[in-house]
Amino acid sequence: MTDVKSVITKNITELRTSGGMTQIELADKLHYSDKAVSKWERGESVPEINTLVAIADLFGVPLDWIVRDEHTKAEITETDPTLNTKKRSNRILITGLSILLVWLVATAVYVLIDIISSSIHTHWIAFIFAVPVSMIVWLIFNSIWFNRRRNFLIVSLLVWSLLCSLHFTFLAFGLNIWQLYIVGIPSQLIIFVWSRLQFSKTPINNKK
Repeated sequence: MTDVKSVITKNITELRTSGGMTQIELADKLHYSDKAVSKWERGESVPEINTLVAIADLFGVPLDWIVRDEHTKAEITETDPTLNTKKRSNRILITGLSILLVWLVATAVYVLIDIISSSIHTHWIAFIFAVPVSMIVWLIFNSIWFNRRRNFLIVSLLVWSLLCSLHFTFLAFGLNIWQLYIVGIPSQLIIFVWSRLQFSKTPINNKK
């Protein structure tokens, strides 16, 4: 009789690799540490039933897929890495199109203001603020579909691009408030400390 633990180990590894995920990415989506995922794949421990359900839901397979040693051809096709690669590519394209939509709106605002009043010379600000808005859109899609650890980088870019946008806006009205950038220093430190806390996070239910 096949050892259930080794079957679970093999199937989790197969699902992760076919999904194009690293151990860190899988751990992040399940709110576990990458060390826990590594232990599962080495057969040193087995995930709890609620975690197995979460893994099955994540990869779109029934729960019994994870505990069975043999799978039908149709089931194997469902976990085809080619299909998962296409799914990831589509998500990247959707994210890119959403960001481009932000710039389309900024361009429309610029053109509209230019048509309505040629006396306004600060309508270029629409493009300046399109940068932090793009960071917000990227942050949203990255949180939903991609590696959440990248959020720390995106938040950093969001903070500094927002400060730059405000600075250039004030400059357009004759005010050089460079002190805005000072706010970015403690903000960056907070983001850094926050990222360290997240990287070292290990759930309470994973003490095995």
